[in-house]
Amino acid sequence: MAKIKLEYIWLDGYEPTQNLRSKTKVEEHENFKGTLEELGNWSFDGSSTRQAEGGSSDCLLVPVAIYPDPTRINGWLVMCEVMYADGTPHPSNGRATIDDDNDDFWFGFEQEYFIMDTKTQLPLGFPVGGYPAPQGMYYCSVGGKNTHGRKLVEEHADLCIAAGINFEGINQEVACGQWEFQLFAKGAKKAGDEIWVARYLLDRLTEKYGYYIEYHPKPLGDTDWNGSGMHANFSNTVLRTCGSQEVYEKICEAFRPVTAEHIAVYGAYNDQRLTGKHETASIHDFSYGVSDRGCSIRIPLMTVQKGWKGWLEDRRPASNGDPYKIAARIIKTVNSAI
Repeated sequence: MAKIKLEYIWLDGYEPTQNLRSKTKVEEHENFKGTLEELGNWSFDGSSTRQAEGGSSDCLLVPVAIYPDPTRINGWLVMCEVMYADGTPHPSNGRATIDDDNDDFWFGFEQEYFIMDTKTQLPLGFPVGGYPAPQGMYYCSVGGKNTHGRKLVEEHADLCIAAGINFEGINQEVACGQWEFQLFAKGAKKAGDEIWVARYLLDRLTEKYGYYIEYHPKPLGDTDWNGSGMHANFSNTVLRTCGSQEVYEKICEAFRPVTAEHIAVYGAYNDQRLTGKHETASIHDFSYGVSDRGCSIRIPLMTVQKGWKGWLEDRRPASNGDPYKIAARIIKTVNSAI
């Protein structure tokens, strides 16, 4: 028998942006294989996470995904859904709203973020009381003058890969101290699971660096510095195989009348980012176009070159958005058009 450490991870009930919470259960197992079937449900004090009242505070944690924890001996990361005591989904449970049981929808999320110094409360590379050189030389840069935080970013990539997450890339972004990582998964629920676990690993990693991660979509306010998004690349069988410009345009048009519904779940404070500047469309408009990063939805050039077989990119989701809620809304709109 070996003792294993199970890190149960869930989303709290804070609004407008939920936070990751976790706690460790130590169990004895013989020949633990790391499957969901070997795990039991757990509970937590929902009154401490804005998910229950003190007089009836127990909420259930139901495991939905498990990954090896590369930072612990005999450790596992367990992503959970939050349920009421009767087993019904808690209102904070965005995963339960996804209608993709056959995993027909594929998602590739591009998670942007700022690395912040806990002492200065500023992005890496920002001097106290001023600004670094203007944007231009930071994007995909190399060298100590313009590149800040690479050690943490590289370590995070290694942790995600070691955990079995389908991690697809990293790059420094347009603003100083801003980075991005990319994930891809077949199945909307899996895509959301992997973004949240990757965020968890990133947040936990900052504890030893004296940093923290800022997911706010416009942390530097109304300045000429880029905000952070989480572009959602998505497809289903129709988009991957239809070979029809007409079908693509019909699906894109289905997004137009439900613009407000999408913005409502694309992340808080997104109006500060979606201004029509810095490679964004205005939050008040809806547009789509081939290879146009200033549109709400970009039709990738590669999709067109392959005969209108591929995917679409919704560029509106904010960096602090919940990938579960974003995917659920995209699926609902696409399905309404086909």
